[in-house]
Amino acid sequence: MSDAATSDAMTMRIAQKDSILEAALVHAAFDGWSRRTLLQAADDAGFDAVAARRLFPRGSDDLLAWLGDWADRRMLERVDADTLERISVRQRITSLVRARIEVLEDHKEAMRRAALIRGNPANLGSAGKALWSTVDRIWEAAGFPAAGEKGLSRYSRRATLATVLVSTVLYWLEDISPDNEETWSFLD
Repeated sequence: MSDAATSDAMTMRIAQKDSILEAALVHAAFDGWSRRTLLQAADDAGFDAVAARRLFPRGSDDLLAWLGDWADRRMLERVDADTLERISVRQRITSLVRARIEVLEDHKEAMRRAALIRGNPANLGSAGKALWSTVDRIWEAAGFPAAGEKGLSRYSRRATLATVLVSTVLYWLEDISPDNEETWSFLD
């Protein structure tokens, strides 16, 4: 298979997974992140159960893992790279964290359900991996790629951001202020 064909196949697979995930966000608000949610979402997106299992072999665990990737990609699409270069590091991080949350604004209840699952001690490994991936993407977009960093500063910078991100998301999940004003004040 040529590189172009592989790239096309990968692009198609990403689009298929995205469409199922986007449908799942609606169902997860009511049914949680379950096998039922996956199958209903697949049906809504025009896929059968076999395709859903092929795309998400570990069921809702894979669906939740894809949620993090999907939200990260949407976050990066929302933030202009040229603008990021012209603002301070603190403002870059704030802009990226805010964009990450804004991507999920219409799916707050689904995110509450995801937080409950991710917070289960049995799921801390996969939750930590997803969080670290998001933190890496934020720092990279802010101009600090992991490849260029060495030593303790890389880990302390990412651990600090992980704490900020988790606490801000948890605050946002309970925020009922207009336009999330209290969340953005908390983030600042």
